[in-house]
Amino acid sequence: MSASVIPAGAGETGSQELKEHTTIVVLGASGDLAKKKTFPALFGLHRNNYLPKDCKIVGYARTKMDHEEFIRRVKSNIKTPTKPIEEQLVTFLEKCVYVAGQYDQDESFQNLEATLQKIEAGRPHNHRIFYMALPPSVFISVSQHLKKNNYPKNGIVRLIVEKPFGKDLESSRKLQKALEPDWTEEEIYRIDHYLGKEMVKNLLILRFGNEFFGATWNRRHISNVQITFKEPFGTEGRGGYFDEFGIIRDVMQNHLIQLLTIIAMERPLSFSAEDIRDEKVRVLRAMPQIATENVIIGQYGKSEDGSKPAYLDDDTVPKGSRCPTFCAVAMFIKNERWDGVPFILKAGKALNEQKAEIRIQFKDVTSGIFKDIPRNELVIRVQPDEAVYIKMNSKLPGLSTQTVLTDLDLTYKRRFSDLKIPEAYESLILDAIKGDHSNFVRDDELDASWRIFSPLLHYLDENPEVVPMSYPYGSRGPPVLDDFTSSYGYKFNDQVGYQWPVQSTELPHKL
Repeated sequence: MSASVIPAGAGETGSQELKEHTTIVVLGASGDLAKKKTFPALFGLHRNNYLPKDCKIVGYARTKMDHEEFIRRVKSNIKTPTKPIEEQLVTFLEKCVYVAGQYDQDESFQNLEATLQKIEAGRPHNHRIFYMALPPSVFISVSQHLKKNNYPKNGIVRLIVEKPFGKDLESSRKLQKALEPDWTEEEIYRIDHYLGKEMVKNLLILRFGNEFFGATWNRRHISNVQITFKEPFGTEGRGGYFDEFGIIRDVMQNHLIQLLTIIAMERPLSFSAEDIRDEKVRVLRAMPQIATENVIIGQYGKSEDGSKPAYLDDDTVPKGSRCPTFCAVAMFIKNERWDGVPFILKAGKALNEQKAEIRIQFKDVTSGIFKDIPRNELVIRVQPDEAVYIKMNSKLPGLSTQTVLTDLDLTYKRRFSDLKIPEAYESLILDAIKGDHSNFVRDDELDASWRIFSPLLHYLDENPEVVPMSYPYGSRGPPVLDDFTSSYGYKFNDQVGYQWPVQSTELPHKL
């Protein structure tokens, strides 16, 4: 069965799309993010003819290396299973050059400018996209030097900034104030790659394009909402970096709160960037600061068989660190639609599986003819194996009236088997090229989010007696997790025999 496709373009904001005369500068080009995400995403856009037609790509970093070494690094994370793709990679690499330089010296950025002007010679316009695939410690210095030395006089400029956007409300505002004198909000694109994921971009369509969801999307029908992020691996030698932020800053304040706002927002006036982001901000402003009694934190220990190390066994982690690698928090929205409905956010490393999903559990059906019938649930699986399914009750085939829990299942790999799901970074870089801010974080949205989380973060940082609960590497999390979620109204289904259909997870993941 074929799928009908709605034409793209619903998210256009009116900002000018950069169709030609464009140079993309990747700052931090020698780092893991650029190698594993940015350059493969740019190649994906190149393969599908989405880059501006005369686009050039300039890598910039402190690492000294020649052109051949740079090309080798760019190629290292790009797969070319067929000859046509190999040929496309050759033409892509012809677009790429590298400039080595410091992040705090005018001379280095002037050297970069000389390369840019050489590339752009003869163009009527010099549009530039600066992608800062950099650690936050150099954001301000780099942005100031770019403005001083590399801001074109005859072209459109866009600055893509990777998270984290600060560590709390105060540092976030400091970063914003440092950017304000040099860059307008229209020029800044704060990238949260979760907003580029296919299922996240589909949430608005699911919510507002289906009348049967709209009628039940409120506190009268929904008992609770769970938003879950699970990783099956630990810090793996990167604990020193992770320890500086922790799971709340790394995942919850950005990725998961973004999912929450899209799930909870009111219908926007249009698909324009500002209308969508206005509604997300209204959700955040209706949320009180997180109460410490609505939080549990954990830190992974060794696996039960001893084969996997504890977080504190990572040599890069400070001795005795209290950094949480797991957190579950119940949040509330004080408005007419959601008052009293707990939104339970859970995120953790070194757990039993890799998964990101939204689980909306509806209230019990009216008692009477049924006794202890399971609740309905709408589950939206963001990754892996994108899917939407509704857990529903049905009569078990046969002569009895026994009920059975089953599901209505939209698994992408079966329903859309002939379509390729783009990588999140491909989608977001393309949005930046188009000038579409819909899936980027606005300054007041960032401010409102940090207002909710900062008191909790300060409480955890400043109270040494608050120690994370230990949980085994490879487990579901701290032992109290089920009691925590059930205390906010979540009912576990204990009906024997129900499981997620096996064929949904056995198909090869086509990307």
